[in-house]
Amino acid sequence: MRRREFITLLGGATAAWPLAARAQRPQRMQRIGMLMPTREDDAEGQRRVALLRQGLKELGWIEGRNISVDYRWVEGDAARAKANAAELVSQKPDLIIANSTLSLAAVRNETSTIPIVFLFVGDPIGQGFVSSLAQPGGNITGFTAFEFATGAKWLELIKEIVPELRRVAFIFNQVGGPYAEKFVQAIAPIASSSGIELIVRPTRDATEIDRALVAVSGDPKGGLIVSPDAFTTSNRGLIISLAARYRLPAIYAYRYFATAGGLLSYGHDISEPWRRAPAYVDKILRGASPADLPIQQPTKFELIINLKTAKALGLTIPPQLLDRADELIE
Repeated sequence: MRRREFITLLGGATAAWPLAARAQRPQRMQRIGMLMPTREDDAEGQRRVALLRQGLKELGWIEGRNISVDYRWVEGDAARAKANAAELVSQKPDLIIANSTLSLAAVRNETSTIPIVFLFVGDPIGQGFVSSLAQPGGNITGFTAFEFATGAKWLELIKEIVPELRRVAFIFNQVGGPYAEKFVQAIAPIASSSGIELIVRPTRDATEIDRALVAVSGDPKGGLIVSPDAFTTSNRGLIISLAARYRLPAIYAYRYFATAGGLLSYGHDISEPWRRAPAYVDKILRGASPADLPIQQPTKFELIINLKTAKALGLTIPPQLLDRADELIE
């Protein structure tokens, strides 16, 4: 090779080195904070995380490679949620995922700039989290959890199983579910027209849960409706066991209550938002603004009946209700 040709080739290769180096330079690690409403060892909480992780992986986001995720678990406790939210925000992540109203409220109080994707939040407009469903505005977007008209459906389903129903307790946590009154507004007219006494009981701890159930347990035609919120979710084992002890037919919003021994559940498919959320996380990490991503609502609802629990309570499930069920647990 001639000297001039060698120098020319060497010069071209040298000029190409920075380009090659830039092409091979690893992508910046994106940081995500995640605030979960349950305990860390909660099976349902871990299942949700697994669904999200799988969805992100399919979109090219892999923990330890191009994203890092800081998980925090609040156990349905407002003080813990506040502290964990403050810690997450102080680390300046690229995005925060807030599961439940309790988690979202805690994070929203700490930042108005870090993008937030929420899951399982009821009435985000009424609670002041977003300005509209179509155009949320600000730094928050996500996936709602339920429709308040479902409250009437809960009472109707219990009444199908217990036609002589006379009293029903509705329990909720004011901090975890400040929207509970809207469920009550849907339930109350049905209860009144059916001659059923509706007992509305806010609960803050195990003692108050027990008292609420005792209030209707003395009546053989009593029942229980459990509002979906971070507190009731975190204490579902206690609620289900007390309902069994006091022989109360109870209805819940989510499938995992029925699979854990609850009599029946009616609500949206809990896996759906966790499968859809990765797409929003992906868009935001690639530069999209939460303000421009519409709030997504549930599209699929399901009825789950635990036949083993029904038998233990001495209840016979009407054939027409069995036919409508999406899943029967035996």
